[in-house]
Amino acid sequence: MRRLAARGAAGEAGEVAAPAADSSDSAQGRSPSPWRLIDLCAIWDAGVYLPSAARNGASSGVARRRLNEAEKLSSVREAQLKRLEVTRPRVLGSRERGRVPRMARQPPPPWVHAAFLLCLLSLGGAIEIPMDPSIQNELTQPPTITKQSVKDHIVDPRDNILIECEAKGNPAPSFHWTRNSRFFNIAKDPRVSMRRRSGTLVIDFRSGGRPEEYEGEYQCFARNKFGTALSNRIRLQVSKSPLWPKENLDPVVVQEGAPLTLQCNPPPGLPSPVIFWMSSSMEPITQDKRVSQGHNGDLYFSNVMLQDMQTDYSCNARFHFTHTIQQKNPFTLKVLTNHPYNDSSLRNHPDMYSARGVAERTPSFMYPQGTASSQMVLRGMDLLLECIASGVPTPDIAWYKKGGDLPSDKAKFENFNKALRITNVSEEDSGEYFCLASNKMGSIRHTISVRVKAAPYWLDEPKNLILAPGEDGRLVCRANGNPKPTVQWMVNGEPLQSAPPNPNREVAGDTIIFRDTQISSRAVYQCNTSNEHGYLLANAFVSVLDVPPRMLSPRNQLIRVILYNRTRLDCPFFGSPIPTLRWFKNGQGSNLDGGNYHVYENGSLEIKMIRKEDQGIYTCVATNILGKAENQVRLEVKDPTRIYRMPEDQVAKRGTTVQLECRVKHDPSLKLTVSWLKDDEPLYIGNRMKKEDDSLTIFGVAERDQGSYTCVASTELDQDLAKAYLTVLADQATPTNRLAALPKGRPDRPRDLELTDLAERSVRLTWIPGDANNSPITDYVVQFEEDQFQPGVWHDHSKYPGSVNSAVLRLSPYVNYQFRVIAINEVGSSHPSLPSERYRTSGAPPESNPGDVKGEGTRKNNMEITWTPMNATSAFGPNLRYIVKWRRRETREAWNNVTVWGSRYVVGQTPVYVPYEIRVQAENDFGKGPEPESVIGYSGEDYPRAAPTEVKVRVMNSTAISLQWNRVYSDTVQGQLREYRAYYWRESSLLKNLWVSQKRQQASFPGDRLRGVVSRLFPYSNYKLEMVVVNGRGDGPRSETKEFTTPEGVPSAPRRFRVRQPNLETINLEWDHPEHPNGIMIGYTLKYVAFNGTKVGKQIVENLSPNQTKFTVQRTDPVSRYRFTLSARTQVGSGEAVTEESPAPPNEATPTAAYTNNQADIATQGWFIGLMCAIALLVLILLIVCFIKRSRGGKYPVREKKDVPLGPEDPKEEDGSFDYSDEDNKPLQGSQTSLDGTIKQQESDDSLVDYGEGGEGQFNEDGSFIGQYTVKKDKEETEGNESSEATSPVNAIYSLA
Repeated sequence: MRRLAARGAAGEAGEVAAPAADSSDSAQGRSPSPWRLIDLCAIWDAGVYLPSAARNGASSGVARRRLNEAEKLSSVREAQLKRLEVTRPRVLGSRERGRVPRMARQPPPPWVHAAFLLCLLSLGGAIEIPMDPSIQNELTQPPTITKQSVKDHIVDPRDNILIECEAKGNPAPSFHWTRNSRFFNIAKDPRVSMRRRSGTLVIDFRSGGRPEEYEGEYQCFARNKFGTALSNRIRLQVSKSPLWPKENLDPVVVQEGAPLTLQCNPPPGLPSPVIFWMSSSMEPITQDKRVSQGHNGDLYFSNVMLQDMQTDYSCNARFHFTHTIQQKNPFTLKVLTNHPYNDSSLRNHPDMYSARGVAERTPSFMYPQGTASSQMVLRGMDLLLECIASGVPTPDIAWYKKGGDLPSDKAKFENFNKALRITNVSEEDSGEYFCLASNKMGSIRHTISVRVKAAPYWLDEPKNLILAPGEDGRLVCRANGNPKPTVQWMVNGEPLQSAPPNPNREVAGDTIIFRDTQISSRAVYQCNTSNEHGYLLANAFVSVLDVPPRMLSPRNQLIRVILYNRTRLDCPFFGSPIPTLRWFKNGQGSNLDGGNYHVYENGSLEIKMIRKEDQGIYTCVATNILGKAENQVRLEVKDPTRIYRMPEDQVAKRGTTVQLECRVKHDPSLKLTVSWLKDDEPLYIGNRMKKEDDSLTIFGVAERDQGSYTCVASTELDQDLAKAYLTVLADQATPTNRLAALPKGRPDRPRDLELTDLAERSVRLTWIPGDANNSPITDYVVQFEEDQFQPGVWHDHSKYPGSVNSAVLRLSPYVNYQFRVIAINEVGSSHPSLPSERYRTSGAPPESNPGDVKGEGTRKNNMEITWTPMNATSAFGPNLRYIVKWRRRETREAWNNVTVWGSRYVVGQTPVYVPYEIRVQAENDFGKGPEPESVIGYSGEDYPRAAPTEVKVRVMNSTAISLQWNRVYSDTVQGQLREYRAYYWRESSLLKNLWVSQKRQQASFPGDRLRGVVSRLFPYSNYKLEMVVVNGRGDGPRSETKEFTTPEGVPSAPRRFRVRQPNLETINLEWDHPEHPNGIMIGYTLKYVAFNGTKVGKQIVENLSPNQTKFTVQRTDPVSRYRFTLSARTQVGSGEAVTEESPAPPNEATPTAAYTNNQADIATQGWFIGLMCAIALLVLILLIVCFIKRSRGGKYPVREKKDVPLGPEDPKEEDGSFDYSDEDNKPLQGSQTSLDGTIKQQESDDSLVDYGEGGEGQFNEDGSFIGQYTVKKDKEETEGNESSEATSPVNAIYSLA
């Protein structure tokens, strides 16, 4: 028996019941979420006082003023860190023991959205007034620009002009415009109108007029009684697509192999047109590394070939707004050539240019000219570098960056490597780049100096500021750029210098400080930061609220909690100044704090361990100088759910019955549910199983029943788990019937399927089993097919024991069913039966909704909602579709909804990384499915806005450093914090004249960490390091560059260690210096030892100078081998060693190798010379004996060499031998004797092919013919009787004689 460690209850937080069953996180056992109001309000931002800052001062009238900004920031950050530490226990304490909370997916109540928005008001973030009319009517808000046209607004002259400007505020703002910095009177121009409840301008040309008359710079002003907000300065331009000037182009005459540039010079359009080259017959010009179009639109020929005359060349310009293409008069080429024929076979010639008589030449640059140029690019834009070269053969282009590598993650090559594009340029991409053009004749390079400038970009954009009367605050406007941008402050659209003086306002460069603010301080401030490359304009209002306390949650909540768990009672409230909150129990006068109670700074009351006596009514009271408000929460304590008799591990034989017990004790007021898992998956309760309240019984246990069984006892608040393992033993009994000895096979298919008892949601299926083929049928699988969603695809419906041949099938609405049955025995499965007749059930509304609903941003301003579509058996009716709903999680705005037939929908124009409530509901023609649960999704992320600060580097050793930094504020991450990342690079080595790679490397520190270690550094080097924050979108800005130096380390191994043995007396050692000295080398250590098999001699150690790379060892033993170990040394110690062994001695080498190595030595030995002389003498004696024997005549059997039988006239002996005499070896008349003794026919048309069967004879190794042959019939008899003996040394001697 084993009880799971994971037993749990959600009761440490409990469950919220009437009147709002979804009122709080703590009531549902959830971890802190973005819609928990007071927790979020405990974060101080932009100088706003929050509950921790204002509680003590509320009773005296206003929050007391801080003496200086630094003190305030430090104390509030400490309070924030403390709050983060104490709020983490809100996660269920017993969840660490595996308790699984119930009702954890309930959506936040509407009051939470309103509370969260009001909290955001106090945070100074994006301001949204809650949708509650009572709050809307009381809270005022200066104007805020919500939508505007782009700064460079290009319009189509054929359409009406639309210049957007929308704003919000309370009261609703009014709008007016300026044009070219002067008031634009809309009422005087009949073509111009402004949309209702908006500042968007509409200029109508349906009644005539020229759009060009309205070009200029426009700016929108949104105003109510609390201030004025400004839009960007919108530069309006009308698109232009001028015609190409008419011109007559003479044919271009060029020598073959020469470079050529065809200039396009398109007419200047707005925006610039897209250029492409085609022939006059609208055929595209084929481009390759020889012929290509440059970025300026010109067409470049690195060298002209004769086939370039086969077409003409016309430059085309496509204009975006008018969707027109204008074509320039075509160029025609006349190519002068030394090879007038355009032979297509020469195009694939390995040396095509030489074959055509074209002189080869070294590369030269066609664009850009010269050897050096410069280029400026703005940060965040794309850098495009281009090099086009001429030459024969066509040059190849390669790109490099001086002092480092190309950024592999941003660099890509275009136009056949002639262009290098680096996307999203940053300051680190500045430097010198060079392109290298090369062919087999030589190379040339061009250096491009790249300077990266930057239009202004935000470091700290001013945020809206919400204050209570008498509080302090500040607006910060920090931006960076190159050159450094200037900052200009305005208030309500007017320069701050010309505004009325305000004694409570102080300007300090990029910061405005407000002290003791009053209601009259409300205004909208503009920060304009600019340099020569652009500007940024931001609006931020200062609003002063004077609101008495009010409760934001429903009254008289009921929270149910499990005994001995921890819970938290929330009491969200709002007021300005921030009220003070106190708790009371059962009307008692003493404030609850201390002991078993703990009140957090946000006002939440935590009960550390729930006891029975904690049950009761809790009252929270919020108070400020304007009044007070209170609310009550009723707490009920429930007994935990416990399994007091758990299932035990069992071992059972196949075919027996097993019972697993699971007896549970629980709170009687809670509904208990007991379920079972098998192997951690839901258990299907078939006919062989019976589930009761306190046990699970399995009849006829089979091998497939083996596994782990988990009993799950759960209520609305908690659950308990217990697990046992069932082992099934196979039956080893010997078969007693004669069928067991027969061969077994798969069962035959079932037949005669019949449908009866037809009902709305069920049908009875009956079948006749097929032959079992000597192996009993164990199971039947019923499958179904429907013809609407997946016709022809069969799905498993249910499974039944082998003793069953009739079953009632549960059906889904609006499915046209067809069934078949498969029989299974221990051998395998039968073929499926023939399908039954079809049966269609009636339709109904869906009873479920799609699962796996997600909301994720694919861009920074959208959210993609996806889900798993429902299948045919859950559609329940025709035209299945999905109602997709979404809304901002922290608001009480109305739901947005759309009907979708697919499985995804993209919500556009969303703020950056904000939570949304998402619901996806199924619907068909019969109605809608059940109300879906809300799922939390997030819109897209944007790049982080802040870099880690206070980065500290500590050198640990020669190859590692430790880092420490301060975390960034969560609102600057603009997404989910993935990691902190360190970028570091080796700037230089402390060794002189040692080149190092400055390639940037990175080290990642996942999660919200504050320290990390960077390892695998090079010793004795200067490094630089920067830190960034990384979210799902990418890297944020870089921190301040830190420099550090690694101490000296041990060297790497010496390179190319070689052991050579020129003879048996000496061994030569050679090596190269280590690739990485890692310090100042002081020498080498050489260790060597002689060995012979298992015998090892004494080790000898040699200390060598640091400049030495050779050493000679005198062998003392010519038989033994030597093992050498070499390492380099610095002051730190010896580095990695390299080991080599001397070659094996000759007697251990292979015979071939021994002969090769000692061939010269053997040839000079005396015994070898004597042996060769003796062999020569024996050969001479043998030749003499053969000569004498031949001169006497002899008989040689040759019958077996002839294919034709001998005639009676043939001179022969009875033993079948010919008698040869000296005359037989005389050459025939008309023949000559060759040097090898063979007879050659002079000027004869006959050959050996004339003999035998078509010349199929063979030749021996020296080329002489040894094949059998027969005499041709047309030859004379004497010719047929000529000698046919094979060549021999004796014949050679006779022929030479």
